[in-house]
Amino acid sequence: QVQLAESGGGLVQAGGSLRLSCAASGRTSSRYAMGWFRQAPGKEREFVAVISWSGSGTGYADSVKGRFTISRDNAKNTVHLQMNSLKPKDTDVYYCAAGGRFTTGQAMYDYWGQGTQVTGSS
Repeated sequence: QVQLAESGGGLVQAGGSLRLSCAASGRTSSRYAMGWFRQAPGKEREFVAVISWSGSGTGYADSVKGRFTISRDNAKNTVHLQMNSLKPKDTDVYYCAAGGRFTTGQAMYDYWGQGTQVTGSS
């Protein structure tokens, strides 16, 4: 079992930045790819970014490419999502997830955090 806990969400003005963190505990010796997803009320959860276990591979949704950066520190069992040039439409609950495959498909992720709220204001 792996437990994930997100932090770093909050209210930010359009054009501002936030850095989300996800701390993993439990069975962290396994080589998990880590992903970030987001969900707005009444909408389906969508893929945001993914990083391979080694950190050498990353992937992004078109909507955040060039603005968001995913990174990880395996020594500290943490994953980060640096979000720059935030827009009101980035307002969502952001979730981190761990899975055995480097994929954008949320069904392939085994463990999920509780989420952290990001609110972008205009």
